[in-house]
Amino acid sequence: MKYDCLIVDDEEVLSQSTCEYFNLFGVKTAWVADSTTCINFFQENSAEVILLDINLGNTSGFDLCKRLRETISVPILFISARTSDDDMLLALNIGGDDYIKKPYSLSVLLAKVKAVLKRYQAQDGKSVISGGIKIDYELRRVFVQGQEITLKSMEYKLLTYLVENKNRIVSKDEIFRKVWEDYIAGDNTLNVHIRRLREKIEQNPNEPRYIKTVWGTGYVFEEDKQ
Repeated sequence: MKYDCLIVDDEEVLSQSTCEYFNLFGVKTAWVADSTTCINFFQENSAEVILLDINLGNTSGFDLCKRLRETISVPILFISARTSDDDMLLALNIGGDDYIKKPYSLSVLLAKVKAVLKRYQAQDGKSVISGGIKIDYELRRVFVQGQEITLKSMEYKLLTYLVENKNRIVSKDEIFRKVWEDYIAGDNTLNVHIRRLREKIEQNPNEPRYIKTVWGTGYVFEEDKQ
């Protein structure tokens, strides 16, 4: 069965209320409480976005995220009462696309999930070629100098937006609005994604040819003519 959203959280009352709220507003959602049930869920079902708690009883959402990323590329949004930057950076570095702190507003969380679902709907099948970067929208594949690279969902969204606005300075605020589609994401989140993206598309991430930093403003994707 195909679902829009899967919640993985051992807080039963909160998870059930979130699940019911999402379903009420047309986002088909399921809920599981632990890692084993989550893995079993994907043997017979699919979901387009995952809301994943860090604390899952005797297991960790971090470990589950690593396992899921071996076979699943859909967006994973961490939801957690943990507030440290270390936890957030770890979540993003192992494959998470966003980090949402508890307690959360159901209406705000629903809006974020809807934005993610809208963002990853199938596009029109065109390809964009800029310098040594080719983006195939239909297959959601990215090639650098003819070699295919693997991008996580938010990295893909960030790259496509920068490429489509090449040779123009894109402010951080604009990226939050157009890529994350809100202002909740912070500078640390953006910096982590830029760094990971550079590591995948740049020959030397410390001296980028494509994604340049405009200090105090944002970033610019400069088309490489080489």
